[in-house]
Amino acid sequence: MPANPTAERPRRLPLLALNHVTVMRGEVAALQDITLRVESGEHLCVLGPNGCGKSTLIKTITRECYPLANEGSSISILGRERWNVFELRSLLGIVSPDLLASCTSDATGRDVVLSGFFSSTRIFPHHAPNSDLLERTDAALARVGIVHLAGRPVAQMSSGEAKRTLIARALVHEPQTLLFDEPSNALDIGAQIQLRDTMRALARDSLGILLVTHHVSEIIPEIARVVLLREGRIVADGPTQDMLTSARLSALFGADIQIARRDGF
Repeated sequence: MPANPTAERPRRLPLLALNHVTVMRGEVAALQDITLRVESGEHLCVLGPNGCGKSTLIKTITRECYPLANEGSSISILGRERWNVFELRSLLGIVSPDLLASCTSDATGRDVVLSGFFSSTRIFPHHAPNSDLLERTDAALARVGIVHLAGRPVAQMSSGEAKRTLIARALVHEPQTLLFDEPSNALDIGAQIQLRDTMRALARDSLGILLVTHHVSEIIPEIARVVLLREGRIVADGPTQDMLTSARLSALFGADIQIARRDGF
């Protein structure tokens, strides 16, 4: 019997589904009644000023922070409310400045990337990487064009090279989505351009991009949706061109901001 062309296709599970989530940091509600759905493979940016709750949102996604158990509140990642954190990390790659600060100066590029399999930031004597892990490590280095950094210590890398090494580390598990946390921090202009080029290539390679930042310049043209976060609340959510206006950004950051567009940025 021929297939029914009108039959409903199975829907992909959303990457993230937050419903009425409140997260406390001490006595303060860092996130307040957040409802947010992010589809698998979606390219999305969460934009907001310092102190708006971006870091808490990231830590909630990565299970470092947990929401209050309020009635009607829930959080699921890829359709599941409970995860083995190590299993989750194989599906969601994290590129965070916290990781770079944890890398020891004598660790090489290959060590840092390989450490992604062991949830560390270098290779220790008790680790025993096999040939498969080494091949996957070299493939991740090649994917972001930094094979030449495999044997170079982190201490001898520029900030841009170190950042691309962290991206390769996040790619070793071949995750469905990469979460970028303020990726251009400490990068000069040239390194920022290289970073954006790398992000664009990954986005075009069917990899989901979840960017969390306060830098409008980091929002690559492939990002189709922007969520504006202020004082722990979502104040707007919609298509990029509707969110990135002078009026909205001025209200979000509390300053007179003028925005211009060029070449999709």
